[in-house]
Amino acid sequence: MYNMSKLFNSDDDDLGYLDDSIHINCKKFLPAVIIAAVAVIALIIVLIVSLGHRGKKIPANASSTEETSSVSKTDADGNNTLSNKDEKEQDPQYSDNNGAMNQDTGNGASVILSNSTNETSDVTIGVDVSKFQGTIDWAQAASSGVDFAMIRVGYRAQKTGVIYADTNAKYNMQQSAANGIKVGVYFFSSAVNEAEAIEEADWVADFIADYSITYPVAFDCEGFNTSESRQKSMTKAERTDVAVAFLQEIYDKGYTPMFYAASSELTNNSQWNIASLEKSFKIWVAQYPSAPYPETPSTSYTGTYSMWQYTNQGRVAGIGTNVDINVAYFGYSESNGSLSGETAAAASPDVEAGMVFTSVNDTVTAKDEVRLRDKPSQDTDAEVIATLVNGETITRTGTSSSGWSRLVYNGQTVYAVTSYLTTDLTPKATESPTTGFNTKFTDCNDTVTPKEEVNLRNKPSVTDADSVVVATAKKGEFFTRTGYNTEVGWSRVVYNGQTLYCVTSLLSIQ
Repeated sequence: MYNMSKLFNSDDDDLGYLDDSIHINCKKFLPAVIIAAVAVIALIIVLIVSLGHRGKKIPANASSTEETSSVSKTDADGNNTLSNKDEKEQDPQYSDNNGAMNQDTGNGASVILSNSTNETSDVTIGVDVSKFQGTIDWAQAASSGVDFAMIRVGYRAQKTGVIYADTNAKYNMQQSAANGIKVGVYFFSSAVNEAEAIEEADWVADFIADYSITYPVAFDCEGFNTSESRQKSMTKAERTDVAVAFLQEIYDKGYTPMFYAASSELTNNSQWNIASLEKSFKIWVAQYPSAPYPETPSTSYTGTYSMWQYTNQGRVAGIGTNVDINVAYFGYSESNGSLSGETAAAASPDVEAGMVFTSVNDTVTAKDEVRLRDKPSQDTDAEVIATLVNGETITRTGTSSSGWSRLVYNGQTVYAVTSYLTTDLTPKATESPTTGFNTKFTDCNDTVTPKEEVNLRNKPSVTDADSVVVATAKKGEFFTRTGYNTEVGWSRVVYNGQTLYCVTSLLSIQ
């Protein structure tokens, strides 16, 4: 530590033996000297504290930025969790195409993954996923030719700097590995300095310690030039230093580090000093050709890379949304155990992933009859727990813009289509059975797509015994709506040449 007494001692060699006139002038300027010295010492203290932070283990729920009101609680492991209403604003991947990693690359070619894709011991095919892919059937994904999965484990919010876990990360790591799929992970960073980058890497290492991680641990940083980003003022050199700090810390923790970016960010060192990154770390590049791999055998990016994300429009059995698909130019045949030596506790999926529910507290009943499901989905993987009929009441705890209600039934959380429910608890008068075709429709000519997915029936009814599901349409499939009924909440549509019926609240008008 600098000796303060030396600075202010007039007998010191630096200030002593001065004639009277010079001594008087020194006294005149002494206050300015004192202020400058204090500022220098304060800077030294800050640097010492910052350097002392490097390499220290930080709890998985810690953040260098104070939690804001958007942090509602922590989960059982102490990780920050968001309230539903703030998730859209805080998660940097929320508004992207089904959580696709790179927001600047555009849409890739449509790909249906199957086992026919040419894989070797040195060339493997995989997906990258987050909670926005919903609850994945990893057994189906494995049978479709998925050899590895890069799973998002968490992110640092671009606005607040708080670290959050991906709510489906543990389930995805556990179930993909259980079905023979090699697991890698990535973290969505918005670190503004090396200390925060090390904090992120330590958080990731703690989070994945009990899981079998065979493929790399990747650093993903996007949106840093947007006006709302806390990284906006950073230089290319500063961003690169942050990435290096994260990746080096991951290496020191015993994992294989990898850097992810779009080819446009890497070419000619546009946004990153790629030369310094590719010397020590694997590079994962995103570039989407008009014809996908293997028709296009390699990316147009001319730099060094080990993994290529070639589309964000992939379709894979067991994954209900579009998904990024990648080719890796390495194959890891070994199966690593967890670095901690422990086995992770069983993880359940977040069935509300990708949906925003607004909290409510009201009592509802069925307008006629409604199925209560274990997840907000009409797909075959959603189990019907019970059927609620008009006159039976139930507590509703949330509603979503996608047309679902969250309810509590016999102590269990269940879900039902909102348009089938009512807060009018007066029992309906008994009516004679209807065929469903008594419903009157107002003619229209709209292009629609499901908000998530929707069952298309041969009749506008779920209670009619003759009403059957003919098809299930997914988000991104477009078809024509020819009529609607606001009273019962049904729409008439034309799908693959057939006139069918579906719940209006599950549709989005284009």
